[in-house]
Amino acid sequence: MSADLFNSTTGSIPPVRRDLQIIPVEEDGRELLLFYDSMKLTPPGFALHRTVEPLLSLIDGRKTLHELMSYMGGNVKEEDILSFIRLLDEQLILNSSYFRLKSEQIEQSFESDNIRPPALVNSSYPADPAELSGFVDNLFEKASHSVKGVAAKNPEPAKALYAPHIDLRVGARQYAEAFSTLKSLKPGRVVILATSHYSGYYPSVYDGLPYIGSSKSFKIPGRTFKPHIESIEMLAGRGDELGFTIQDRAHRIEHSIETHLLFAGQIWSHDFEIVPVLVGGIDELFYKEDGSLGKKVAAFTSKLRSMDTDDTFYLISGDLSHIGKKFGDSLPAASMREKVESFDQKFMKAATENNSSLMMSHMSADYDPFRVCGFPPLYTFMQSFPDLKGHPINYHWWDEKERESAVSFGSIAY
Repeated sequence: MSADLFNSTTGSIPPVRRDLQIIPVEEDGRELLLFYDSMKLTPPGFALHRTVEPLLSLIDGRKTLHELMSYMGGNVKEEDILSFIRLLDEQLILNSSYFRLKSEQIEQSFESDNIRPPALVNSSYPADPAELSGFVDNLFEKASHSVKGVAAKNPEPAKALYAPHIDLRVGARQYAEAFSTLKSLKPGRVVILATSHYSGYYPSVYDGLPYIGSSKSFKIPGRTFKPHIESIEMLAGRGDELGFTIQDRAHRIEHSIETHLLFAGQIWSHDFEIVPVLVGGIDELFYKEDGSLGKKVAAFTSKLRSMDTDDTFYLISGDLSHIGKKFGDSLPAASMREKVESFDQKFMKAATENNSSLMMSHMSADYDPFRVCGFPPLYTFMQSFPDLKGHPINYHWWDEKERESAVSFGSIAY
């Protein structure tokens, strides 16, 4: 399979990718347009001078190079516009055949590797191992007072922890409170059930497969977590029945497992192996619990339960509600707070009681109105281990006032 950069004067110019965010920024007195790619395919930091904005708006997938020139009033040479289009194509800005080839090569290269490199290093936390250790220790230190209170309320050894994956700068105290309850434990195997934020970008890959495992070793600075291959192979051996796959491109830039490993790696210095599983959307259950997806969830959770051992610990990674204009609501988050917090408390109550029927009833009543990203992994865990008792640890509301949006999150020890 091969594809070249766009090079036609008569063919329609491929459109700018709709999934890119084009953000006006200022740098050294220059007004720029920064291209942010949540899929991390476009090179990071790629920006153009803001004067190209009118030209970008014309690149809609319908116009040829000659038509584009007519809109520009004949003031720009054909070869200059073509050169600009080819630059965009080369940087994977356009939804072109070249982009589709290169993006698939990136995904396949990741899938064929046996290492999952850190995705958040140098953006959310330091790349130097010593600095990272100090960074996480500092998060624990800042929360030391509240950590003692949490530990006093939860004296029993935990078997599982539901905790956030929110930005570390936002949820530092809540992370520290949650993970501090695990310091006395020494598991040999850690199963991680985590929100999948990106599997929906690959509908042809993950259709009917809500559970996405990986047989890679996961790296963070100074630490590598090896996979528990026997567990992964047991799940993969019944993949279609369980809705499970190890085609793991959804793990490439996912942060929901990585953030938990930062804290697990800090509190547990001993060697342990991981079973990393991303959980995609299970909204179909709101409409028909015993349909095709429901049968896969039942089979997966039954299998997970049968694989349990005394030295296995479960991390469930998920946040709560996502509301406000950033997430598509017409109202600002602040005006919705009372209603959403009431919804969250009912969610946390069902989760703490480990009542999966109550949880499903609550979430399906209005079809997940506030986008609770932690629902799929948490519901999966609750179905797997219905006899475990939950103890609430914390709840927090982060109000991103400048964007009129908010995210809530909390933690529960089981």
